[in-house]
Amino acid sequence: MKLNAYLIRSTLVGALGGLLFGFDISAIAGTTRDLTRFFTLSSAQLGVTITASLIGTILGAMLSGIPAQRLGRRDGLRLMAVLYLICAVGSAVAWNWDALLIFRFIGGMGIGGFSVLGPMYIAEIAPAEWRGRLVGTFQINIVTGILLGYTSDFAIAALVPGDADWHWKLGVAAIPTLLLLGLLFTISRSPRWLAMRGHVEEARNVLQRIGSPNAEAQLKEIIDSIHTDETTRTEHLFKRKYALPIFLAVTLGIFNQLSGINAVLYYLNFIFTKAGFSNLSSDQQSIYVGLANMLTTLVAMTVIDKIGRKTLLLVGAVGMTICLGIIGVVFQTQSHQTALLPLLILYIIAFAFSQGAVVWVYLGEVFPTKVRSKGQSLGTTANWLTTALLAFVFPILAVHHAAVPFYFFAAMMALQFFVVLFIYPETKGVSLEQLQHKMGID
Repeated sequence: MKLNAYLIRSTLVGALGGLLFGFDISAIAGTTRDLTRFFTLSSAQLGVTITASLIGTILGAMLSGIPAQRLGRRDGLRLMAVLYLICAVGSAVAWNWDALLIFRFIGGMGIGGFSVLGPMYIAEIAPAEWRGRLVGTFQINIVTGILLGYTSDFAIAALVPGDADWHWKLGVAAIPTLLLLGLLFTISRSPRWLAMRGHVEEARNVLQRIGSPNAEAQLKEIIDSIHTDETTRTEHLFKRKYALPIFLAVTLGIFNQLSGINAVLYYLNFIFTKAGFSNLSSDQQSIYVGLANMLTTLVAMTVIDKIGRKTLLLVGAVGMTICLGIIGVVFQTQSHQTALLPLLILYIIAFAFSQGAVVWVYLGEVFPTKVRSKGQSLGTTANWLTTALLAFVFPILAVHHAAVPFYFFAAMMALQFFVVLFIYPETKGVSLEQLQHKMGID
């Protein structure tokens, strides 16, 4: 099946939540020093500042299945955009630390919802042979957002000197959020959600618009797989037949963060400062990391449907284990600090080529349509719970024992290699309905 303009546009709009997701990660990284000084924060309070958003993210991921089922994937994305807009504006004008925590929490709910609903929407409109690459546009948007956030922080730090530049660094996110909100009114709802809710004619029209070569046959396959009677609409997730996809989603979500990726990205400036870099040079080094992340993700997206998800995960686990272990040695010995930037870039390359490219694709594939919103929400919640824990603990540990977190992350990636090798199935090249049959969860 060839891609048409409407499918591409719908994919790109559905993936734009990833841009805000990534921008949020990197923008807050550039404010950690200023926020610490402005609000006189301890290391634990700085951890709370980052974690406040993540608690909201956890809640957003957990609850996003509700609007996904009732309103649909597209309309759920609209709701998340409104929440993040409130966060961007509120964070920019936050009058005290408590207000900042509240607005960051609200924004976190939006980010959590984006991380579930964006990949879910794209997976449900994408043809099987293009699904990995199209869902991968969500990750491309994440890494693009990360790079934009780091670049924005560097530019604002240069233009607005002093501790107050954090207002601008956090508030500028309102611009892309407004753009996303407007674009979400230009795309259709998911054909699989429409079929599940009994809107068969509208589902057929959407399949035709996105270029399905045989919309009628595809619609029949979708309807046969989800059985649009009332009982299947309320299918429970925690059943024995879903044990494997639940295990895959939860472990992938947890391992994704046990790689240390978000802890490193949230505290990247902190890490460089710990190694002796100045504030402005830390912002500049972060741009290099963000650029490596984006370029590698683009490369990974070109091969994910050829090489497969499992192979990418295995290769990346080996690369991250080696890089994280050596970074731990650098901090433990307090020597060769100049190697920190190339080591972090190599680590980011290994992550982007594996976990980064695979996680959102795989989470959108392993569950059948009737429980996909619940299952993807579960896997994403596991991801964000782990993120929140690590984001709180990382600065406390790193202040006293900077090498310990990196040794821990290296050990977890070694463990992931064997879990993926012996348990994870390959999902490339088959339709969601065929994959459902292959995994024995009809």
